Amino acid sequence: MHIKSIILEGFKSYAQRTEINGFDPLFNAITGLNGSGKSNILDSICFLLGITNFNVSGEVRAANLQDLVYKNGQAGITKATVSITFDNANKSQSPLGFETHDEITVTRQVMVGGRNKYLINGVNANNTRVQDLFCSVGLNVNNPHFLIMQGRITKVLNMKPPEILAMIEEAAGTRMYECKKITAQKIIEKKEAKLKEIQTILNEEITPTMQKLKEERSSYLEYQKLMREMEHLSRLYVAWLFVCAEETKVKSAEDLKVMQDSITQLQANMAENENKVQELSAQIQELQKKRDQEVGGVLKGLEETLSEVQRVDAKAQSAVDMKKQNLTEETKKRKELLKSMEEDKKMLVVKEGEVSKVAEKLSALQEKGQKDSAALEAAQSHFKAVSAGLSTNEDGEEATLAGQMMTCKNDMSKADTEAKQAQMKLKHAQQELKAKQAEVKKMDSGYQKDQEAFNTVKKNKEKLEADMGKLQYQDGKEEGLLDRKRQLNREVTTLRNTYESLMSRFPNLRFDYSDPERGWDRSRVKGLLANLITVSDVSYSTGLEVVAGGKLYNVVVDTEVTGKKLLEKGELKRRYTIIPLNKISARTLNDSLVTTAKSLVGEQNVHTALSLVGYEADLRKAMEYVFGSTLVCDTLDNAKRVAFDKRVMTKTGTLSGGARSQSASVLSSLQELREVQDSLSATETALQTLDKELAGLKGTAERYRLLKQQLDMKTEELDILQVKLHQSSFHKQQEELKMLQKTIEECEETLHSSNEVQKKAEEKYKVLENKMKNAEAEREKELKAAQQKVNSAKTKADAFSKKLKERQQAESLVLELEELKREQAGYEQQILAVDEAMKTIQEQIDNMSTTVAENKESVRKAQEELTRQKKVIVSQDKEIKGKSTEANHMREKTNESQLKIKELEHNINKHRKDSQDAVAKVHFLLLLEEHDQERGLFGQPNTGYDFKVNNPKEAGQRLRKLEESKTRLERSVNKRAMNMLSQAEERYNDLMKKKRIVENDKSKILQTIEELDQKKKEALNIAWQKVNKDFGSIFSTLLPGADARLAPPEGCGALEGLEFKVALGNTWKENLTELSGGQRSLVALSLILAMLLFKPAPIYILDEVDAALDLSHTQNIGQMLRTHFTHSQFVVVSLKDGMFTNANVLFKTKFVDGVSAVSRTTQAQPDQNKGPRKGPSQRHNDQFRQRNITGHQL
Repeated sequence: MHIKSIILEGFKSYAQRTEINGFDPLFNAITGLNGSGKSNILDSICFLLGITNFNVSGEVRAANLQDLVYKNGQAGITKATVSITFDNANKSQSPLGFETHDEITVTRQVMVGGRNKYLINGVNANNTRVQDLFCSVGLNVNNPHFLIMQGRITKVLNMKPPEILAMIEEAAGTRMYECKKITAQKIIEKKEAKLKEIQTILNEEITPTMQKLKEERSSYLEYQKLMREMEHLSRLYVAWLFVCAEETKVKSAEDLKVMQDSITQLQANMAENENKVQELSAQIQELQKKRDQEVGGVLKGLEETLSEVQRVDAKAQSAVDMKKQNLTEETKKRKELLKSMEEDKKMLVVKEGEVSKVAEKLSALQEKGQKDSAALEAAQSHFKAVSAGLSTNEDGEEATLAGQMMTCKNDMSKADTEAKQAQMKLKHAQQELKAKQAEVKKMDSGYQKDQEAFNTVKKNKEKLEADMGKLQYQDGKEEGLLDRKRQLNREVTTLRNTYESLMSRFPNLRFDYSDPERGWDRSRVKGLLANLITVSDVSYSTGLEVVAGGKLYNVVVDTEVTGKKLLEKGELKRRYTIIPLNKISARTLNDSLVTTAKSLVGEQNVHTALSLVGYEADLRKAMEYVFGSTLVCDTLDNAKRVAFDKRVMTKTGTLSGGARSQSASVLSSLQELREVQDSLSATETALQTLDKELAGLKGTAERYRLLKQQLDMKTEELDILQVKLHQSSFHKQQEELKMLQKTIEECEETLHSSNEVQKKAEEKYKVLENKMKNAEAEREKELKAAQQKVNSAKTKADAFSKKLKERQQAESLVLELEELKREQAGYEQQILAVDEAMKTIQEQIDNMSTTVAENKESVRKAQEELTRQKKVIVSQDKEIKGKSTEANHMREKTNESQLKIKELEHNINKHRKDSQDAVAKVHFLLLLEEHDQERGLFGQPNTGYDFKVNNPKEAGQRLRKLEESKTRLERSVNKRAMNMLSQAEERYNDLMKKKRIVENDKSKILQTIEELDQKKKEALNIAWQKVNKDFGSIFSTLLPGADARLAPPEGCGALEGLEFKVALGNTWKENLTELSGGQRSLVALSLILAMLLFKPAPIYILDEVDAALDLSHTQNIGQMLRTHFTHSQFVVVSLKDGMFTNANVLFKTKFVDGVSAVSRTTQAQPDQNKGPRKGPSQRHNDQFRQRNITGHQL
């Protein structure tokens, strides 16, 4: 298969449709000036063959598919098309699936934007199908050994012996085997690891498990043995229970008959007792009716009569007692008055003596003093009033004697009326007081009970209050704590939502894992590095993030063992890098370097990254590992000065920076996250503390509520009792007694004051009456007295300035004397009044005593009659009580009989039920034990149920012990041990089988590798011999008289490496450095062509491989291609006519008006067997026949 024609349209410099026809099946050359588009023809072939990655391959000079379009599509051409027609007449070289086609046309088209498509014989095809087509004939564009570029020759020259050997392996096809061998060895390593894993499982899991299960199987077998013994004993014991139940059943029938007879007898007794009770009840009703008539008629009347007589007697007696009390008081009062009068008399005598003495001394004081002048004026005024017929009253007012007497009469009458009213009111109140006191005494017992109940409840209340005080619990405290708890729960929810919201912005900061093993110490895992640092200055956050990079999300642990367990069994949600503190190697900057850096840009402008972060002391190695070797500067200029100063940084120093991210820095946001987390932790701690406080307070609160409830009940009960006491008759009577007592005191006070007023008024009236009788004499007397007073006042006024003190003393004595005289007169009058009152009271007492004696006699008679009637009623009550006692006795007998009957019925039912249950249970046990058919053997000798040989009671005791052992064993025995052991043995056998399979596979793979290694050596040896032969032949053709070969280095074998050996004439060179540059290029080119000849392809493309050769060597290359490659088509790009003169067809390119054009020239080649070859210039003139190829067609 070879190229017949190429059509280019819009491809690189070929803007218009260009058809290049007439390709020679063997040797074609392309030449032209630089930039005229000759290499673009080779690019179009590579492009069509399916190349995709231009940057890697380098075979096509374009960065991407769009570069293949003419002027990148900017000249109105938007697609590039390449179409090549292949001659497929030689079916031995035909691609798979195209044996029926004589020609194959393949088209590839790419459009601006990168979209491209393939067509095979005008039908759309995908890239894979096109590559399969070309690969089937040895044209793999991704491994293009058919394409020889100028750079490949240089590459071959620089190859070492192993690399040259690798080329031979590639040509022989054993290279793929080496790759497969490496893969197989890796598989063997995996198999080895699998074997180790299987062995580990056997040693650590299955073998111990099997050993444990074997022990458990022994326990289970012992358990089964115990169950069998229990089954045997259970059958014997159940049989014995059944026999006992059968005997009990027979005995129960007799017991039931006895109990039923007892019930019948008791029922008969009950009926007899019931009749007697009915008779007694009738008799009691008749007696009760008669008694009620007595009580309601005669007794009630007698009681009312007695009550009325007693009331009258009490009232009369109260009046007598009151009079006697009044008489006693009056007697006492008279004695006190007499005593006071005697004392005043003595005092009067003393005072009169004193006054007489003072009067003698103060006779000269009558005419002195300013105040005596006023007395003089008063005396003068009094004298005038007396002269006019007026007199002076006690108030010092001037009035007539008649007017003063009328006033005294009015005062006496008023005082007498008030005294009588008070006396009547007092008498009535005293009578009522005595009656109420008698009634109160009768009601005192009920009230006392209520008062005692009130005091008891009050004490209980006070005790409850004391108990509540001891609790030291404030009412509402628990409710307040519960409100606080609800508030904290809301705060926790809010903080948790805020925390989750912040965490959702930085999901990489979330690190969760499960405990790898039981009892795991979580302090061994420190957490993400980002969560373990704090940044004091937020302005450096971005720089620190750049320093840490991906390490910011590494997990810090204490040891590598912790890290391994965390990775294997920690159930991590994503991949993490672990930093073990005990293994990590820390790198830090030395102090001199930091000092130098700070001296360059200033103390505050550069810092070590480690100094900008805060961390716990035990995390220092991890922090030094991440931040220890980096400096952070405040500005880019300072960073440049530090980074590029050789005193600070080595040649490996780096400068990192960039634009600030618009989003918040992770480290700066971490501060907010930590604050929220700290608040959340603090709130949760407070919530836990509150829960503990509530838990501790719960008992106290419950006790407090219980006491408070009891206190409320007691308070309510106390209020009810207090209301009951206040509303009781006794309390009301007490209140009335207090009111009566108060009334008596007021009346006595009123009576006393009225008596005093009346006495004074009577005394004054008598004095005035005496004055009225002796009016004229009194008037003269008063005139004289008034005159004397005037004179005396004048004398006192005159003597006042000298004897003021004596005057005052004298006046005081005079006043005292006058007061004593008045009191003396009052005593006499009071004694007379008391005597009169005592006489009157005594008369009243005598009269009342007769009435009281009569009342006493009436009371006595009424009491006797009432007592007699009560005795009659008491005798009736005794008869009724006797009848009632007898009836109650009968009822008690009836109740006892009923209880006995119920007890017997209950015993009968219980006896029946127990008997039935026992029989049913034994029958059930018989059925359960599946030996109901053996019932006839129970208790029979010489059987398994012989109770004499096998003691059933001992069997029952043994059975209970076995039950205990069974219960104990059931807690520890593994009933699945047999199955689990079978499963473990099955798993063990399965693993052993897999282990044998893996070992067999390993043996087979190793055996196959040995066999293939031998075949590889044979194939490599054949390829080496063939390539070596063609290498020498081609090189001698390119450089006549020279020879070359591939030989192993000294001391090595051919399979360890090959190197070039070159001979010029008969001299073999030591190495290629002794050759010229052109000769070395010929050596490399010869090897490449020899490799191509070993496994020829249908088409070869050579791109200026003769660039470094002179003309003679170039001519030899052309000659060599014609002689050695007679079954392949060559397309050669060259600028030297020594190369293309050997070509059968020559294509020339030129660049016209910005578009490439191609012309085709066919040259006739001379027969190599006829005459010498002409020179190049002569052949150029004589043998070329040329015609131009336009931009549209040839």
